[in-house]
Parts: sequence; C-alpha cells; structure tokens
Amino acid sequence: MSDPASSLAEATEHQAAARVALEAAIASPHHAYLFVGPRGTGKREAARAFSAEILAAGAPDPEDARRRALAQPSPHPDLVWLTPPGTQHLVEEVRERVIRGAAYRPLEGERRAFVIEDAEALGDESQNALLKTLEEPPPFAHLVLLSSEPAALLETVVSRCQPIRFAALPPEAVEQRLAQEAGEQPEAARRAAARLCGGDGERALFLLTGAGRELRGRAEACARAARAGQLGDPPWLGLLEAAEEAGHEAGEEASARTAEREEALRGARARRREAEEAGRRAARRRRTAVLDLALALCGAWFRDLAAVGEGAPEVAINADRAEELRADAEGLDPRAARQAAELVLETRRRLRVNVSEELALEALFYRLESALA
Repeated sequence: MSDPASSLAEATEHQAAARVALEAAIASPHHAYLFVGPRGTGKREAARAFSAEILAAGAPDPEDARRRALAQPSPHPDLVWLTPPGTQHLVEEVRERVIRGAAYRPLEGERRAFVIEDAEALGDESQNALLKTLEEPPPFAHLVLLSSEPAALLETVVSRCQPIRFAALPPEAVEQRLAQEAGEQPEAARRAAARLCGGDGERALFLLTGAGRELRGRAEACARAARAGQLGDPPWLGLLEAAEEAGHEAGEEASARTAEREEALRGARARRREAEEAGRRAARRRRTAVLDLALALCGAWFRDLAAVGEGAPEVAINADRAEELRADAEGLDPRAARQAAELVLETRRRLRVNVSEELALEALFYRLESALA
C-alpha cells in the first residue's frame, strides 16, 4: 500500500506552505478551498492529490479509491472536475454538475469532491449561483476552486473559501520541469525560459515551442529597435500580429470544444451561438495573455540591460543573449534601462483595463525610444 500523503507531497514539492496546510486538512477537510497562485505552479496536481485523499478516507478500499481519483480523466464517481470549454464556464454545467451534484450523497465512501479549474472563468451568474452551495454545502461535499486571477472572483465567493496559496516557482524548479518535459531543447534555452516565465511553468514550456521562440524574437526586436531609435517601421505591430494569431487559434479550439460539449444540451442554433461566443472569449483571453507575455519579455530585456550596464558579471534573465545585451548596453545609462522596464510594466497594467492595445503599444515604444536615447 502506498503512503497516503506521497502523491500530495509530490504535487507540492516546491510549495511547502501549501503542503503543510493541505496535509493538516486531509483528516478534517473544510467545505470549500480556493487554491491561488500563478499558472504552472502545481495547483491542478495538488487539487487532484488532495481530492484523492479526502475520497479515500472512509472508502471501502482506500487504495483503489485513491488510484481512481488520481487517474486523468478520473473514473471515480464521487469526483467532479470542471474545466471551462473556452474562457468561461457554462452556467448550465455549473448548475447541473456542481450545485445539483453536491446534493447527492456519495456513491462510495463518505465524501464527494468538486474541483473547478480556472475559477476566474466563472461568470457572475455562475458565481452567484454557487454561493449557497459554498455557504451551506452538505457535510459530505467539498469544493476546490483553482484560480490564477482571484481578483476576477466575487468577494462573496472568496470569503466563503479557505485560501491555499501557491507561490511562483523558483527558476531552478522550472528548469527541473523543463528538463523532464522538454529535455530535447538546448540547456541554455531551457535556462532562459525558466527565468523569463516569471515562475509560471506553463509559460516556460510555451517559450520553448516554435510559437514561443518566435514571440520572444519579436519582443527582443521591439526592445532593440527602441534602444537603437529605429521605430520608423512600427515593430510593435509584430507583437499584435502574434497575439492575434494565437487568439484566433485558441478561439477555433474553444468553439469546437464547446460545440461538442453542448451537443446533447441545446438545439443547433443555440449550440452554434454558444460555440461562437466561447470562441470569441477564448480568442480575447489568449490574445491578451500572449501580448502580456511579449511585453514581459521586453521588460526582462531592459532589466538585463540595466544589470549589464552596472557591471553584473552574468546576464540574469536572458542568459543565452549575453552578446546582444552587451552590445545594446554600450554607452547606455543603466537608470534609463530601469526606467524603460518600469514603462513596460505600467503598460502591462494599463492593458488589463481595456485600453486600445495598438495605441497603448505605440505610446509605449515612443516613450521607450525617448527614455533610452
């Protein structure tokens, strides 16, 4: 028989605080939890391991219950796992599988577990519908919400959940994951991706794909064009194009998934409408995420420029671009590079409040050119 906590320990290898909290909760779990932290930090794996442990408790065969709960997808009848088909969970699915499902007694053992991935993708209607279940669930029902953007959740939802915090992964931990999942990539590229991802393991993996390498190249070209004062042919249009392409691809995938999921629930016209809307939401969300990553890459370039200009012995982030950075840092005041990084961060914040992307980028790069001149 395996150690009951071994899967949880493995899932939270780099999350000591989360592991301590969840190990303490296994014996007497709270009715609702909110796992909070950046993407790629182990929230999903920890939720699966935690659910497996609370379902194993009181089961006729704890080891078998644990094994089935850990499987992906899980055949355990008392584990309900919701993933949004696009950028938003379907209200009908939340009502049917979670709210109504929580009222039914366990088919096995003593407990039921409900996991909602990307809880920030719950619309206001879904969140309001969940409130009563979160506030007064049956004693056997346990809900786990996962979120990388808790600010998108209603305060009434957050206040009804016990928070479990997942910190951004250190570069060494991301490198370890990349060595396992992208070991065919050059070591220098893996090291750079681990430092460029901001502790987000999924972003690091994306940066090693063809699309990720292309996005990084475009971001670097933008940063270097601003440094050289060569903005005549607007380089930021390449960032917008990359974001648009990624959004279109995500939208197509979301539309297809939603249409398939809605097949049994709605008529043809309603299915088509829902699929189109899910596609638009997914495209918008992916476009925003890719554009934010592109700007984060620009900001990392300027931070490295500042470090090189101040005489740092090694390039901290873009370790595989040391020669290019030293060339760009020649004759540059490190304070100007730090100011440029701050300007990029300011624009990333502005883009989260629905400003015009093209106008925001145009203004940013002309301000960068002026600051770096």
